[in-house]
Amino acid sequence: MTRLILATRNAGKITELHAILSAAGLPHELVGADAYPHIPDVKETGVTFAENALLKAHTLARATGLPAIADDSGLCVDVLNGAPGIFSARWAGQHGDDRANLNLLLAQLSDIDDAHRGAHFACAAALALPDGTERVVEGHLAGTLRHTPSGTGGFGYDPILQPDGETRTCAELTPDEKNAISHRGKAFRALVPVVRELLG
Repeated sequence: MTRLILATRNAGKITELHAILSAAGLPHELVGADAYPHIPDVKETGVTFAENALLKAHTLARATGLPAIADDSGLCVDVLNGAPGIFSARWAGQHGDDRANLNLLLAQLSDIDDAHRGAHFACAAALALPDGTERVVEGHLAGTLRHTPSGTGGFGYDPILQPDGETRTCAELTPDEKNAISHRGKAFRALVPVVRELLG
């Protein structure tokens, strides 16, 4: 059984990818970055989601000698030319302050009417092998941005993105409903044939 390392300390993300690999009949053992605490977090210095995902995956693959998977994701707003994009988690200045990021974005879009509030979540997922082999796949979830947050589920910008074809925001969906359509779920599922091709 091949051990795969996922570049995250988020247990929910590990569970999500494990379920996708298992459903596809792939028997690989999946562990998170916590299994290798000596490896420092990787600085995301890329200028695209794909670059950041590859940066993290290659760093882990080299440090552990194992195949490594990493992802990077964010919200891309049409009228902001794709911003906040790779800066989504630190849009208001401090990394991971969801409320501040959300409030700043809503303030920036306060005079934008519904017809021009299109946006999408994007996720790039990368698989890197210790020999330098790499693959990247992407997933998107398109929708419209609400004027005020709604829902208590999810995190980040989930309370303001209403997926196309939905009447609820991502934060109002159940975890299963969100995983079925999410950008990360789509990217992770797109990784399945890549894992099968490179790892068997």
